[in-house]
Amino acid sequence: MRLDKYLKTARILKRREAAKELALQGRIQVNGRVAKPSTEIQIGDVIRIEFGYRILEIKITDIQKQVSKKNAALLFEIIKEENRD
Repeated sequence: MRLDKYLKTARILKRREAAKELALQGRIQVNGRVAKPSTEIQIGDVIRIEFGYRILEIKITDIQKQVSKKNAALLFEIIKEENRD
């Protein structure tokens, strides 16, 4: 599955367009490499996202095309979450 689609499906970002913009700005990494919106992700990959003052690092535990809001959090586990001042 594409990175931008996964981030929307897992409800990490609300819109696929937002995921695309962050990736094009070089603010999303997959397994330590700067990722494009079209980067194919797999179970076990580590995604690092920089939102302004916040950094979120997650590990993919499952990939599904559609998921309910309740089960979206089961698609990943948070490794690290920090706020920069």
